[in-house]
Parts: sequence; C-alpha cells; structure tokens
Amino acid sequence: MSDERKLKVSSNPHVRDAMSTRGIMLAVIIALLPTTIFGIVNFGYHAALVILVSVGSSVLAEFVMCKILKKPVSIGDCSAIVTGLLLALNLPARFPLWMTALGACFAIVVVKMLFGGLGQNFMNPALGARCFLVISFAKYMTNFECDAYTGATPLAVVKAGGQVDIFNMVIGRTAGTIGETSMIAIVLGACFLIALGIIDLKIPGMYILSFVIFILIFSGRGFDLNYICAQLAGGGLMLGAFFMATDYVTRPITKKGQYLFGILLGILTGLFRVFGPSAEGVSFAIIIGNLLVPLIEKITLPKAFGKGGENSL
Repeated sequence: MSDERKLKVSSNPHVRDAMSTRGIMLAVIIALLPTTIFGIVNFGYHAALVILVSVGSSVLAEFVMCKILKKPVSIGDCSAIVTGLLLALNLPARFPLWMTALGACFAIVVVKMLFGGLGQNFMNPALGARCFLVISFAKYMTNFECDAYTGATPLAVVKAGGQVDIFNMVIGRTAGTIGETSMIAIVLGACFLIALGIIDLKIPGMYILSFVIFILIFSGRGFDLNYICAQLAGGGLMLGAFFMATDYVTRPITKKGQYLFGILLGILTGLFRVFGPSAEGVSFAIIIGNLLVPLIEKITLPKAFGKGGENSL
C-alpha cells in the first residue's frame, strides 16, 4: 500500500470490508424480495404501484440532490433503492401515490442528503419518512382496508381484547402494511442476510427477547400464548428488528452498545404497545433508539490504552 493511501482522510464509514456498499445493498434488496412479492400478491396491483413510486422517487430525489449539492452522483450504491423499498413496505397498500412520493423525497432529501448522504444520517431514512407521514397523514396511514381485507389490523383487535388467528398472521393473510404481514417471508429474508454475515442476531435477538419479557411483566395478560405470538407476528416487529434496527449507519458500533440498543428498542416498543393509544410502536421506538445511539456509544466505547481500557470493542 502506498503512503498516499495510508494517509487518506475521508468521512465515515472508515471500516473497510471485502463487500462493497453496493454489494450489501443488493443483498438487502434480494432479502426483501420475498416480503415484497408476497405483499404485491396479497394486496394487489396498487401495492406494486406504491412500491414503484416510492423507489423511483427515492432514486430521483437522490440524483437531483447530488446535482444541486454538486456531489458525485451516488445512486449507483443502491442505498436509495433500499430506502424507497423499506418505506413502501411500511405503507398501507392503498396509500395515495403522491403522498408516497412526498414521503420518499422527505427520506432522501431531509433525513439523508441534508445531513451529508449515506453514512451521515442520524436516523433511518425510511422510518423517519414513515413517522413524518404518520404525523402528517394519520388518516391515510391507519387505513388498511383494501379489496382483500377490511376492518382492524390483528394488533388492533388484540389491543381491544380480542383473539386473532396466529396461523394467518404468520403466513401473512391479514390486514396491515405492504411488507409487515408475512412473518415467514420476513424471516426468510433475514436468514439470507445472516448467512451472508451482513447482519447478526445481537440487535434483533435482544430486541425480541426484551420485548417479550416486557409484555409478560406489564401487559396484564400473563403467559397468554395467543397474545405473545400476535405481538411478535404483527405490527412490523420482525421487519423492524431485522431490516431497520440493524442499519449499519444508525446502530451502535460497539458490541455492548448493540445489545443495549436491542434492549432499549424492546422496552420502547413494549411501552408504546401496552401503554400507548396505538397498537403499533416499532417505528417510533427505532427512531428514538437512533437518536440515543451517540449516548449508547459514549457509555459503551472501550477506554484507550493507558487509561485502564480494553483493546477490543
């Protein structure tokens, strides 16, 4: 390696790996294909339009912002496609297309590019956009009726004290957002990423475990297996735990920090679902967790040599 490369100074990320950013993003896209395809089959052609508009708007917004900011065009790393796809999977199947485009532009322009682009954003762009849409267009974001399904989502039924069909929730034959319904499809994609070594179980495992412990203690349902399974299979918990909480940019870099981050997300999701007015909570839990990552890293970062520290993360 030349002296010039040794002294190269650049913005983060600084850790180098054999797999490129583009390769990682392509792997995530492939991992999301099962739940994407199932969502289109389950909800119909309008779900496909929502996905296409979200992805297309994300890519176009990043291209335009790169030109405006006079930065190298970065759409080739496919991160904008991942953002658009994740946002679409978090939207109702009948969501208006112009609102979809607005949310995608918010994700790329406000959450990502105005903070410096990939590696600089302080929260997950797709979830930031989803929370923006929930606040701005609550009526549309909570309308899950379509040709295939009418009525409340399974989690809303459970929150009201009802019982739901767990088998249908695991398969995905329920109302909900485009990508959150099929637990099987989500876990299948997650296993693909785990097999490639792109993600591991530290954050998702602690997230799910701490969430289950929280609802066992505070839900007032005791060990109600139907209730526990419904909480795990519904409301985007699996999609959030495996595909958004594990985002390289917005998760802690330390191992202890990742465990703590997962526990925090489980507790926050439990608080929102058990004590909050909504049956959901995953999106806001991850966003709040993202905001607390600097503090988590500060208290879990090993001390340097000479200060009584350890030599590894």
